[in-house]
Amino acid sequence: MITICIHGGAGTILKEDMTPELEKAYLAGLQTALNAGYAVLEEGGTAVNAVKAAVVVLEDNILFNAGRGSVFTKKGVQEMDAAIMRGEDLEAGAVCGIRSVRNPVELAAEVMVNSNHVFLSGKGANDFAIKQGIKLEPDEYFFSQFRYDQWKSLRDSDNYSLDHTHHHLEELMKDKKFGTVGAVACDANGNIAACTSTGGMTNKKYGRVGDSPVIGAGTYANNKTCAISCTGHGEPFIKAVAAYDVSCLMEYKEMSLKDAMNQTVNVKLKNMDGEGGMIGVDAQGNFSMLFNSAGMYRGVKNSEGVDEVAIYG
Repeated sequence: MITICIHGGAGTILKEDMTPELEKAYLAGLQTALNAGYAVLEEGGTAVNAVKAAVVVLEDNILFNAGRGSVFTKKGVQEMDAAIMRGEDLEAGAVCGIRSVRNPVELAAEVMVNSNHVFLSGKGANDFAIKQGIKLEPDEYFFSQFRYDQWKSLRDSDNYSLDHTHHHLEELMKDKKFGTVGAVACDANGNIAACTSTGGMTNKKYGRVGDSPVIGAGTYANNKTCAISCTGHGEPFIKAVAAYDVSCLMEYKEMSLKDAMNQTVNVKLKNMDGEGGMIGVDAQGNFSMLFNSAGMYRGVKNSEGVDEVAIYG
């Protein structure tokens, strides 16, 4: 069974805070990404290429905090993170703190395939992007008025914001959301893959990095168990080694994908005040999309006729 799941972030996403136009735009954006990833699988393509195709669409969509439309750091620039992992051989690639790269997931994939490394950061990752001919864009390309206004409201303070989650500034921004995008897939050969991409936190400083590009925390794939992409408050997800935790529960406790994800999201992370969620598939094409927040932008499509996108809990 071929399956793809995607997410566009989790958090306090409430219907009453959403205009009908915005809701329509989010659902359309999710469906477009889902269709792009599924088309790859349907044509016999690999899980890695499918998750990459889906995430590129989400990165290019200004509504999501990844690629174009990424949030601003304390210094008023975009610093992006991404990771991709292949379940058949545990090959992985990740980048953090990169700038000007149109599609961070494509750079993560280049790291996986062509660098002999797993994780590149900052200027070095950007140098590698140039060497590999990865498409770059000027700062204006990444700009969105919404993110800029959000940053302006925070920049003179020491507050940070998890995309739309505001600490002490809730009145300014009602739609609290952890802005990350991701995809997981199972292809016709039973190979699975995961990838995650993010612009991180608004007003983040000191080169803060969340869980998204950390293999085992925000992103993980192993054919023996599962492929997982997380979204949420990155710090607890790193401490919980959230994505790998699901894999461990499946490998050593022989739990199903659903049970393992439930244990991690609704027990382990909850006990650590880790708000957010994750999407997962196993090598049989089973899937699960779980979150302990009010909502999660998400979608799933498989060869048994499931095809849905959703936002709220």
